[in-house]
This record gives sequence, C-alpha cells and structure tokens, in this order.
Amino acid sequence: MRDLLPPTVAVAVAAPDDWTGELLAAEQACLGERAVQTRRRDFTAGRVCARRAMAGLGLPPAAVPAAADRAPVWPAGVVGSITHTTGYCAAAAARSIDIRSVGMDAEQHRELNAGVRRLVLLPEEEETCARLPAGTSWPVVLFSAKETVYKVWYPIVGTWLDFHDARLEVDPDAGTFTARIAPARVDAADAADPPATISGRFVVTDGLARTAAVLPLR
Repeated sequence: MRDLLPPTVAVAVAAPDDWTGELLAAEQACLGERAVQTRRRDFTAGRVCARRAMAGLGLPPAAVPAAADRAPVWPAGVVGSITHTTGYCAAAAARSIDIRSVGMDAEQHRELNAGVRRLVLLPEEEETCARLPAGTSWPVVLFSAKETVYKVWYPIVGTWLDFHDARLEVDPDAGTFTARIAPARVDAADAADPPATISGRFVVTDGLARTAAVLPLR
C-alpha cells in the first residue's frame, strides 16, 4: 500500500500481533461488550495501524474512535483511512495541511458473481472489464477502487455515494484509475468545492487487489 500513496501520507500495515493489540479507552468504548471476535480483531488492528501511521507523521498517540456510521474519527489536523479484509489491515494518515482527503481499500482478488457485478459496475464498466488483459479480476479492482473513492468523498461531502455514482476508467499498464463522479451528486453536494474527479492507483499482488487515492488541496 505504501507504493500507492505519496510521501506526505504515512502508511502502516498490520503485523500479526496488531490484531490483538491494545485499544485506547475511547476506542474500546466504540466496540461495546457484544462485538463479535472478527469485528473486534479488525477494529483493533485498524486502530493500532492508525496510531502507527500518525507516529510516522511525528504525531503523539491519539485515539481514533468510530462515529455512529463506523467511520474513523481522526484527530484535528489529520486525515486518514483504514481498510481491512481477511488477513490484511492497513491505515494511512496525513496532515490536513498537506492533502484534503485520503482513501484506501483492500479486497480479496477473486471473481465476482453476476449479481454483485450489476450492483457495482455500470454497463460501460462491465464492457471495459471484458476488454482488459486476462489474468486479473477487473471487477474486483473496480469494486475496490470505488470503495476508495467513497472514502475520499465522504469526509469532505458527508454524503453516501452509490457504486453507480462513480464511473471508473482504468489504465492497466500504469496501474492507475480515474473516477468521475455523477454531476448530479457533485451539484447537490453541500460542501465547498466537492470533487468531480478522483484519481488513484492500484496493484494486484499476493492474492489482494489494493487501491488508494488522495485528493490534493484546492
């Protein structure tokens, strides 16, 4: 994930012990007593990685609790993103004086069934995937990229994006993607200068599709 983001963003990837690491009190309070083991492990690894990423910026340890919608609540002056999938977790953090927003996502590299593809992909994206080089599950790459796009969009605009609200173009040789947000969503956004396009990078290695993007300062 480190290679997908600029130097102004600090990245931490979970080590085996991080899944059972220590939580700060404000983070522990977000889990509650009924959190299942999988949720607890994912949440813990994400927060341990988040603090390590902030340490990479020279910042002191700080809690990263969860909002009601489960989105991470970063300390003032910090923007960040957390992702986890089976056996993998990572966090990214940057100072808000350097970038507006950062997003990252990791997914198991697998085939998606037709129903999931219809949910995620626009018809033109489905056609594009069929033309891209064989050997990669391009629908899951686009799925991951759209998750990353949402993580960039939401902290700025504060509204959800449907999968079909972002139309992706992929450059398989450069390992890059560009998402064009539906004009109606941009026009309706109650935020200053909402992003109409979000560009990022992707890589498929070690059984994972990983994507990341940053939104530069205006």
